[in-house]
Amino acid sequence: MKNTTLVSSLFAALLFAACTTKTDPNPVLTVEGGQIQGVETPTAGIVSYKGIPFAAPPVGDLRWREPQPVITWEGVKSADQYGAAAMQTTWDPNSFYGREWRASGSVPFSEDCLYLNIWTPAAGKPDSKLPVAMWIHGGGYREGFAFEPEMDGGEDWASRGVIFVSVTYRLGVFGFFTHPLLSAESPNGVSGNYGLMDQAAALKWLRNNIAQFGGDPNNITIYGQSAGAGSVQSLSASPQSRGLIAKAISMSGGGLNPNPGTPLAEAQAATKAMMDSYEKTSLEQMRALSFDELTKMTSDYATASGQRVGWRPVIDNYFLTGTFGETALKGEIANVPYMFGFTANDSSDASKAIGDFGALRQRQGKPIYAYMFTRQLPGDSSGAFHSSDLWYIFHSLRHSWRPFTAGDDKLSLQMVDYWTNFAKYGNPNGQSAGRWVPYTAATPGFMVLDANETDAVLTMTDSPKYLGPSLRR
Repeated sequence: MKNTTLVSSLFAALLFAACTTKTDPNPVLTVEGGQIQGVETPTAGIVSYKGIPFAAPPVGDLRWREPQPVITWEGVKSADQYGAAAMQTTWDPNSFYGREWRASGSVPFSEDCLYLNIWTPAAGKPDSKLPVAMWIHGGGYREGFAFEPEMDGGEDWASRGVIFVSVTYRLGVFGFFTHPLLSAESPNGVSGNYGLMDQAAALKWLRNNIAQFGGDPNNITIYGQSAGAGSVQSLSASPQSRGLIAKAISMSGGGLNPNPGTPLAEAQAATKAMMDSYEKTSLEQMRALSFDELTKMTSDYATASGQRVGWRPVIDNYFLTGTFGETALKGEIANVPYMFGFTANDSSDASKAIGDFGALRQRQGKPIYAYMFTRQLPGDSSGAFHSSDLWYIFHSLRHSWRPFTAGDDKLSLQMVDYWTNFAKYGNPNGQSAGRWVPYTAATPGFMVLDANETDAVLTMTDSPKYLGPSLRR
């Protein structure tokens, strides 16, 4: 009897210990600003956190200022909804990209837009030290947002052991507006590049907080497409952010391009001339203008004067000391592994610019992996157009109207493997050698990513065939 009682007591004690030491799959985390709790996703073990503020809302007197620290909140914030997209002109749903991305007027746009989203398999496990990948969306620095349907890849990436992060940043007239009065007001003596500074602020937030989500703050990959690829290059070149980066992927952003950047003095002189023409000569007057007013003023000024004022990154000698190409040639970019590529029907042929960058990086002692995405998408004759590879790197084919095949699905899964392997190891093949070799002057190889009806088709070539632009985003 005593033995039976003893065994029962020991069993109960072990059961109690097992129950009390079981890890909460969705714990409350403490980050800059306060406490948050995520949402368990349909993929077992993956928790998502949406709408985490990484900086103060850039509204009112904070419009056109460097990102400021997060405003604290009370209680536990439920991270179950995306933050608003940055202010922008809504896509025409009848346009090509409106149809592709199923653009909708239901997307909320706001100046209060500095939020990031995280998918992780290791919430509350700071010792996991998983690699982290921060996605930067494209859209010409004037449109787009972090939660476009084709970018719905958080669960696929996290299920491969890579913490997936997407970030929203200021765009257009709010993200890249320059003016001498703003430069005089700034503690850094500059204006413009606010969207890039937002991205750098998100990187710094990740460095300080990602361990709570199971991530390694010293192993953060940045990747982006189009303007997002340009942003990746700017972050890699900037003295304000390049030390935060472990690896970088640039998709359809060129390579070692010779194009000169726009100096801050030139950009702010153009903006000042425009604002002077409307008799807006104080920051108070300018900050009182709505997005619609600023957009109309810019358009009307271009029509009346013939002078187009653009909203893009500038060389300000604070965040950017030169273009990516200029900085790379000086050996001053982040000294990390890179992956560069583009599509067969992209807006331009980037093979030489990427090849030149590959040869340069070989001399500088770090690898670059080059690729061309050549899959002619089913459904029409638009080809491997600019941005067509997005469905594949996120395995989000389900969000498209196109009649994708089994081969498309296999290509997508292979590309997610390549991209997440690169985030883990700096090598798309994984921990061992594979068919995708780094680009060098002796072996100038591009991985060609294609598919047929039934399978992925992967080949290495030293002469990728660019087919000419079909569309622009």
